[in-house]
Amino acid sequence: MRKIEQEFLNLLKQQAAYQEATMLTYWDMRTKIPNNGVEQRSEVVGFLSEKQHQIETSDQMKYFIDELKDTTEDGVIQKAVEECEENYERNRKIPIAEYKDYVMLQSKSEAIWQEAREKDDFTLFQPYLEKLVDYNKRFAEYWGYKDNKYDALLHNFEPGVTTKTLDQVFPELRKSLSEMLTKINASNSKPDPSVMNGHFPKNDQEAFTIDVLNEMGYDFSSGRLDETIHPFAIALNMNDVRITTRYDENDFRMAVFGTIHEGGHALYEQNISQKLAGTPLATGTSMGIHESQSLFWENFISRSKAFWENHYKTFQSYAPKNFQKLPLDDFYRAINEVKPSLIRIEADELTYPLHIMIRYELENALINDEVSVGDLPGLWNEKMNEYLGITPPTNREGVLQDIHWAGGDFGYFPSYALGYMYAAQFHNTMNKEMDIHKLVSEGKFDPIRNWLTDHIHQYGKMKKPLEIIEDVTQEKLNPDYLVNYLHDKYGAIYNF
Repeated sequence: MRKIEQEFLNLLKQQAAYQEATMLTYWDMRTKIPNNGVEQRSEVVGFLSEKQHQIETSDQMKYFIDELKDTTEDGVIQKAVEECEENYERNRKIPIAEYKDYVMLQSKSEAIWQEAREKDDFTLFQPYLEKLVDYNKRFAEYWGYKDNKYDALLHNFEPGVTTKTLDQVFPELRKSLSEMLTKINASNSKPDPSVMNGHFPKNDQEAFTIDVLNEMGYDFSSGRLDETIHPFAIALNMNDVRITTRYDENDFRMAVFGTIHEGGHALYEQNISQKLAGTPLATGTSMGIHESQSLFWENFISRSKAFWENHYKTFQSYAPKNFQKLPLDDFYRAINEVKPSLIRIEADELTYPLHIMIRYELENALINDEVSVGDLPGLWNEKMNEYLGITPPTNREGVLQDIHWAGGDFGYFPSYALGYMYAAQFHNTMNKEMDIHKLVSEGKFDPIRNWLTDHIHQYGKMKKPLEIIEDVTQEKLNPDYLVNYLHDKYGAIYNF
């Protein structure tokens, strides 16, 4: 390796070190930190983020980009240079003092959001959210955009996808989901959700989900499971990928399916090629592809009949008495009940994308100055009623339920719906190469995880999201696979 290439990699390792320290700080703030520690910790986050920003936009980084982008013959270094050049060009447009202030605001806002959520008081959070929105509007102007200001933010999470794409795909998907929801509501063959009732101790839920995570291939020697208000997965590095969950002792589904969801994220990060370690390529290529992995395991695997054919007896060994004599078919239909939910992370498979569309429409309107932050609680409730036929009785169950806006993650929400469509497309392709139902019903997850690693995980950011979709499935994004999957599954459950 040439000396200049090694010097470039050394700079990237410095950058990765600050990134890891920042992620560890965020993990602590979301899981362990005492309330009085937030202010000082926010300053620490600001300091660490400032150091990352300085490296990303430094003259030294620019030197390496210019020297290596047309001369290196190393494929990893070439891709790393391309990634660094994009980050350099975007981030240098933001004044460093402004960036530091924004990062400190993010960490403070998350703490205030938690307090506002607990007290069900949107006015506590509103001034922080107004500042976050203003920052994101300015950043969008700094970065530039062609047709829609929101595209500049969407690019941070799903490169290559624009509002034009979303505004074509989402209405078609909504129409199909609404038609199925009408048939489900009219069905005379509905599951009995009362069979889910019963106190299910947290420790027993945790024990069952740990069993499942081990079977999926989550490496606990390179990760851990903790409890938090809003579940998340976070990768400090490929050898330290942590997941969190939230327990409800009156409804095991939140923790079981939520933990498997975060486990899907973690498998992605744990199985990136080691040759990418220490570079900005050593992470998922986009939030949409990331969500495709979590939703693949949560919905296409763990909510399937095949999964419970294999795992129901194990589940019953941990579950309370009312599950011991419950027939598998009744259990399977009950966990897949379609019923509009106030809370996104508790939503069923079919109505879940509608939650995403509501958030997308609201934040798109916010960024384009079509609505104000103060309008959000009322608009949220109106859209919930329009899309799902229910109205949140409190802001805790409405506009305050998600952490994303508190963290400044505008442009993130569409990734969930895109990831769901990606997952269906991957599932369709995988099923042509192996019998997924048979493997899952036999508890054989290794071939499934290995296929995902070979086709998706190992590449990290070596490939762009739309490149992965086309390479793996031999076609562009196609929402029909998700519609067909949902129609087949719920047509059988609800007999339509």
